[in-house]
Amino acid sequence: MLEAYMLIQIDAGAGSKVRQEIASVPQVRIAHSVTGPYDLVARVQVEDMDALGALLSDVQSIPGLLRTLTCIVKGMGRSS
Repeated sequence: MLEAYMLIQIDAGAGSKVRQEIASVPQVRIAHSVTGPYDLVARVQVEDMDALGALLSDVQSIPGLLRTLTCIVKGMGRSS
C-alpha cells in the first residue's frame, strides 16, 4: 500500500466544484482546504506507483484544477 499527500492549486471560482470532485475520489482518504500557495491538501492511498500515476492523471484532468504536487509518505517506526 502506498500513501501520499497531494497539494492542489485551484483556479479562482472553481474551488467548490474541484473540492467536491476530489472528495468523491475513492482513493482520497481525507481532504482539507488550506491557506498558502496551495488550496487543498488530500491524503491518498493506492496499491502501488502505477495506481498513483493513474490517480494523478485522473485528478489532473478535473476542470479548474491548476496544478498538483505529490509527496509520497514513507512510514518511520518509533524506537522505545
